[in-house]
Amino acid sequence: MKLILTCEHASSAIPNEFSSIFKNHKKRLQTHEGYDIGAFEIFKTLEHIADFSYHYSWSRLLIEVNRSLHHPSLFSSISKSLADEEKQNLQNHYYQPYRQSIQNRIEEIINTGEIVLHLSIHSFTPILNGNIRNTEFGILYDPKRKLEKEWAKNFKSELKSNFNNFRVRMNYPYLGKADGFTTSLRKKFPNNYIGIELEINQKLFKKPFNFQDYTLKLQNCVSNLK
Repeated sequence: MKLILTCEHASSAIPNEFSSIFKNHKKRLQTHEGYDIGAFEIFKTLEHIADFSYHYSWSRLLIEVNRSLHHPSLFSSISKSLADEEKQNLQNHYYQPYRQSIQNRIEEIINTGEIVLHLSIHSFTPILNGNIRNTEFGILYDPKRKLEKEWAKNFKSELKSNFNNFRVRMNYPYLGKADGFTTSLRKKFPNNYIGIELEINQKLFKKPFNFQDYTLKLQNCVSNLK
């Protein structure tokens, strides 16, 4: 089994060519709308155990690489104002290269006869629309895929064992089969592909957070199941 590690919402950065439309939205860029707080730091600490890793360098408020091209949230309320030509430019030069690079690597590995474990690192805001998200870790997966379901269950057990004070929930706070990058990759690779999104509650990053201790435990959880 080969581990591919990705982070779709690693950054709140905006390319210079699009900075003008974000000049009045700098505070929003630094919220959970602009990027997944803490996700990139976790991604970096896990990177050395991956066989391939890749992260997206720009804010999701520009174009959302974790959504399909037909999704209504592909462009944010800010970037929706761009002209059609500029939107196409974003698709051609930002969205597609990111997704294609990962897809190509998955295909290469599967063609060697290996199973790909794709772990996509995300984080979520503790409160959304007044609703408290009551878990520390969420594991998103497709329950109809036997291999994926088995890995997700084992991953939950590892997390519960290593983080005994944390709650771990399956397909929460989102459904694993909802529109997303891993969802599209499951369609392209019906066999030998396990697509898992790890969701981490952002409240953990607001407390004194022992990255070394937590990430070592996370490394062990993943490594034990490779």
